[in-house]
Amino acid sequence: MAVDVLADLLDGVRARGALFRQAVMSPPWGLRFAHGAPLTLVTMLRGEAWIVPAGAGEPVRLRPGDVAVARGPAPFTVADDPATRPGYAVTDADYCARADGTEAGEEIVRDVRTCAVRDPGAPALLLAGAYESEASGGTSERLLSALPELLVIPDPGALPPLLDLIAAEVTAERPGQRVVLDRYLDVLLVSVLRAWFDGAGAHAPAWYGAMRDPVAGPALRLLHADPSHPWTVAGLAAKVGVSRATLARRFTAQVGEAPMAYLTGWRIALAADLLRETDVTVASIARRVGYANAFALSVAFKRLNGSTPSAHRASASRW
Repeated sequence: MAVDVLADLLDGVRARGALFRQAVMSPPWGLRFAHGAPLTLVTMLRGEAWIVPAGAGEPVRLRPGDVAVARGPAPFTVADDPATRPGYAVTDADYCARADGTEAGEEIVRDVRTCAVRDPGAPALLLAGAYESEASGGTSERLLSALPELLVIPDPGALPPLLDLIAAEVTAERPGQRVVLDRYLDVLLVSVLRAWFDGAGAHAPAWYGAMRDPVAGPALRLLHADPSHPWTVAGLAAKVGVSRATLARRFTAQVGEAPMAYLTGWRIALAADLLRETDVTVASIARRVGYANAFALSVAFKRLNGSTPSAHRASASRW
C-alpha cells in the first residue's frame, strides 16, 4: 500500500473540542481574534471581508466560499474594511466581548454559538473554527511549522456542501455534537490544505513537492512506512536504486534537510504524539520509533524539542 506522507502529518492534527462560532455583523464591523488558538479557519458564508494578520502582513480579501487559515497564537482581525477598527473580540472566554474588554450589551444577540447584531438585514455572516491549544512537539507541530502565518484559499468549489453542514450543526444543540464538529473541522482543514498544496504557485512545504521526485519521493515513503527500521543513507539508497551520493544530494536538495536528519525529526515527532496520547512506557516508545532504549530517545528528544520525553508527557497531561 502506498504511503501518504501528507496523511501521516495531518493525522497528528486532530480537533478535540473544536471551537466553532459564527458572527452576524453590519458595517462598519471588525472582529479581533485573540483566543490564542494554534490554528483557526475562517470563511464568509455571506458577504465579503478582509483578514488582517498580526504584524506587518498585508490584508487579504475574503470572498464568500474562500477559506482563510490563520496560524496562532498571534491575534488577527477580520473586518468589513482593513481600516475598520475591531469593535468586538473573540477570546478564549467570550465570543461576543467588546474590543475594549467589556461585555457586549443589548446591541448584540447571543444564540447557540452565535454572536449577532440586532439587525435582521445584517449582510455579513462569518463562520470560524479553531483548534484548541495543546502541547507541541508532535506531527501536528511539524505540519504547523510549515504553514505561513496566514493563507487564503480561493473557493475550492468542493467545500460549499461541507460548509452548509457545518453551519447547520453550529447553530443547533444535538447529541454527540462535539465529536461531529471535531470531525467537520478536521475534514475542512484537510480539504483546504490539500487545495493549497496542489494549487499553482503554492509555496507548499518542501517535503510535499519532493514526493513527486523520482529519488526523494520513494525515500520519503520508505522512511514513513517503517521509521523504526535501522536506516542508513547507504541502505536507503539501495532500496531506492541509486548511489549513496545521489540519494544524499537529491534528498537534501528536494526536502531541505539530509535523509537521516529528516528521519530523526520524524521519529521524534511520532514519539511526541505517543507520549501525549498514550500511557506506553518511554522505553517501548523508543523501540517503536527506532531507538535502542529510552536513554537514546531521551538524548535525541531533548536535542530537538528542548525537553525530555517525561517532561513532555507531563506538560501534555495538563491540557
